[in-house]
Amino acid sequence: MRKLVYLLLATFLLGCSPKLFKEKWTEIKAPETFKARFETTQGAFDIEAKREWSPNGVDRLYQLITKNYYNDISIFRVVPKFVAQFGIHNDTLINNSWGNSGIEDEPVTLKNDAMTLAFARDGVKTRSNQIFINLKDNYRLDKLTYSGVTGFPVIAKVIAGKENVLKFYSGYGDKLGRKQDSVTKFGNKFLREKYPKVDFIKKAYILKEQL
Repeated sequence: MRKLVYLLLATFLLGCSPKLFKEKWTEIKAPETFKARFETTQGAFDIEAKREWSPNGVDRLYQLITKNYYNDISIFRVVPKFVAQFGIHNDTLINNSWGNSGIEDEPVTLKNDAMTLAFARDGVKTRSNQIFINLKDNYRLDKLTYSGVTGFPVIAKVIAGKENVLKFYSGYGDKLGRKQDSVTKFGNKFLREKYPKVDFIKKAYILKEQL
């Protein structure tokens, strides 16, 4: 009964506040190419995305950035010489709303080179809100198959600020990658108290002037 009440309350809140989540946001189409800036605790990095690489994935990236999803987001999983991952929102309702709106799967058209970005996923149609940056050439991710899905389609490339990406604190390794439930449940307060060296994305936005 308590679970039902919570779900009804969550639906009510999401439906009443345009700042939280709207289903129609998931239908927004991205430009054929765009650039964006991520301001982090280690400095900014810029990305370039092209729809031809992964139309559904790039559309979702554009939706998340333009709806301010990546404001005050932890870079909770940094594994040296592998990936830096982010995308768990501090607000559980917002996180779950986007997280439960997975996009259709697509083939890999661009290799997972160092400094490319792709959505994390865990099965069919689970690419949603979590993204990782390849810290090295991870070509095995092009063809890695499990849970009925093959590969991690690249959606963007870091085109500036690579040195800042490489500064993200990696001392926790994959420890927080295995604690995603806790990160989701307790949010940024939990991270700042228990894992104070974790880096954060302060905000992300579309660059109006193309570099």
